[in-house]
Amino acid sequence: MSRTSLRLALIAAGCGVASLAATLPNLARAEPAPSYQQLPAGLTQTPRATEANALADAAQARVRQALTRPNPTLAFSADNTFGTGPYKNCGGSDLSLSVEQNVDFWGRRSARTNIARADAGVASARRDLALIDASGQLALIYAEAEAAQKRAALAQEALTLALADARAAVALVEAGREPMLRAIQAESEAASARAALDEANAEELAAFARLTGLAMLAQPVTAIEASLLATASSAPLNQSDDAPAIRIAEAERLAAERRVAGERTNARLDVTASAGVTRYGLENETALTVGLSVSLPLFDRNRGNIDAARAEQTAAEARVLSARQDAMAERRGAVARLSSSTNRIAAADAGVTRPKKPIGSRGSAVRLGVSRNLNCGPPARR
Repeated sequence: MSRTSLRLALIAAGCGVASLAATLPNLARAEPAPSYQQLPAGLTQTPRATEANALADAAQARVRQALTRPNPTLAFSADNTFGTGPYKNCGGSDLSLSVEQNVDFWGRRSARTNIARADAGVASARRDLALIDASGQLALIYAEAEAAQKRAALAQEALTLALADARAAVALVEAGREPMLRAIQAESEAASARAALDEANAEELAAFARLTGLAMLAQPVTAIEASLLATASSAPLNQSDDAPAIRIAEAERLAAERRVAGERTNARLDVTASAGVTRYGLENETALTVGLSVSLPLFDRNRGNIDAARAEQTAAEARVLSARQDAMAERRGAVARLSSSTNRIAAADAGVTRPKKPIGSRGSAVRLGVSRNLNCGPPARR
């Protein structure tokens, strides 16, 4: 056997082994992933969602706490005791027992309740944002896994075409229609296609592993049957005003406004009412006592807290404007990327579906990626 025949035999054997190896990855694909619509139901158990739910529950608990009234104070006093003369012992002491209650005048209770409810609204919006972000990340990972599966399928098809090209080249070289370089070139392209398939299979396995971990699936998935990419391209984009970041910024602005009102309320007078009973030791008589105390705002008028609340309100208003601008920019960018992707898909479809030259004519090979589909029949004579 000549060196040329031996080389052709080795190339043909390599193509046969590669054909068998190309079919092996498909044998392991047996566990399909659930559809994307079934996966977000389990996102409430993720650590981020659990944290957001806990913070929202804490904010609701603060609302309930804000609704409660301050506790009364029980006071006991003994006057005119352990002195001299008739006050030498405790027998002549004046004993008083009273209850004091801070009164929520000037709308203090409603002010702190409004602040707590506004904070609860912020926590609720952040909880919704956490779920939306988790759903978006899951959709991205799901789409990446589906795209990796499609790329692996295309790489498999490219390898099949490259192997068919290599076998056709070997046949042409054996028939003396092509030089030996033609078979070597075809075998090199088949090896490149095999390497591309190995890389695509590795990326597919990694994408499925990320999907399994993020979706917290009990069994590792190895295939996707329900396509998300086919439905995502036709889904309408939401208006920028509905963006979760804008809703959070608006809730924070409302909370800042209510804090300003609450600090203004705190600057007003504190009123405390008291009622009790007093026993006069020398006369052995008992009488009721009532009292009313009011704080004097001579030094502390809560100016610093009011100014700080106003500054926070200004910052919250600026965050609302920034969130609106960011949402608008992201929406326009998403629209541009969607339009670009649609144009690329249309161009690719037009390139694939263009008419091919008749079989047997010169230049009938069509290249797809790293592979090409050659006519296995004899080439046209020059």
